[in-house]
This record gives sequence, structure tokens and C-alpha cells, in this order.
Amino acid sequence: MQQTRVIALSGVSGAGKTSVIKCLAEEFNSPTLLFDDFVEPNTYPLDMKAWLHQGADISQIKSPRLTKALSELKVQCGSPMIFIEEPFGRERVEIAYLIDYVIMLDMPLEVCLSRVSQRHLKNSNDPSTTLSNYMRKYDDHLRAVYIAAANQVRQSSDLIISNVGTIASIQSAISDWLHDNGK
Repeated sequence: MQQTRVIALSGVSGAGKTSVIKCLAEEFNSPTLLFDDFVEPNTYPLDMKAWLHQGADISQIKSPRLTKALSELKVQCGSPMIFIEEPFGRERVEIAYLIDYVIMLDMPLEVCLSRVSQRHLKNSNDPSTTLSNYMRKYDDHLRAVYIAAANQVRQSSDLIISNVGTIASIQSAISDWLHDNGK
């Protein structure tokens, strides 16, 4: 019996992780787990700006329910692959041992910012306020947080996709890589 491989898609907010994972899961008929579905009030450090200035230790970002769900799915899964949205790749000790491959969507920050802004405008009851709050935090410290996290994840990624393309073209590049590498 073939061992189930866990393929983590990583990248900053707005990189396209969720969209690409959904397409890959459909193509490979594989289950998915999305990081955002497991975020709780204590997932991130309370003061991200202080966290950044203290060295941006990604292992301080906690998602025990995601780790547990992935561990259980890996045991029960009959599929050769599980795709997970794990923004931090193998950098979080609590989940690193479960991940076989990390694919980083390393998009330019201005593209990611545009996508996050559009998401705020589309999904908020008060888009101008939530977007304004996000932009204030982005200017103050979130941009630097994203850069610090991406720099760490990039170092241990197995594949880095940095071209800004369509979801279909990114999916195709990842699919080709998975096929070429016997995944």
C-alpha cells in the first residue's frame, strides 16, 4: 500500500493557496485541510508587532486542531495525497513532521495585498472600516511580518512558484512537478 503524502501549500495572505488547493484536490481526487478553518483566538500571538521585533518565531503560531485533524486524516486516508493550506510550510514544529512536501506560492506582496483588499471589500459588512484597519496594520507591521515569514518558509520549500499567473497555470505547474517527482 502506498503511503499518503502531505503536500503543503504555503505563502502569505492573498498568495492564492486556497484557490490552488481546491483545484489540485479536484484534479487528484484528494482531501484537503485549510489552515483558516482551524484558526482560533489564540492561534496567533496577541501582539504581532512585538512578535516580529522578538524574532518572528513561527512556532509560536499554534493550530493544534489542524495538527490533530491532519494526523488523523493521514492514518485514515486512502488517497495517495492530502493537500493542506499551511502558510508557514515546515516552520511550525507542531506540524512539520506530518508534511512531506512544501510548495510555496511566492507572489509579489502588492499582488497579495490587492487580493486581500478585494476579499475585505467583498466579504465584510463594513468593508471600508475593515479594509482601513487592515491597511493601517499592513503599513505599521503586517508587511514586515509577511516578509519575515516568507523568508523563513522559502528556505525549506521543495518548490517555489513565483510567477504571477492564473490559478490554472499555477495548478498545472504544481501538477507537472508532482508527476515528475513521482508524488
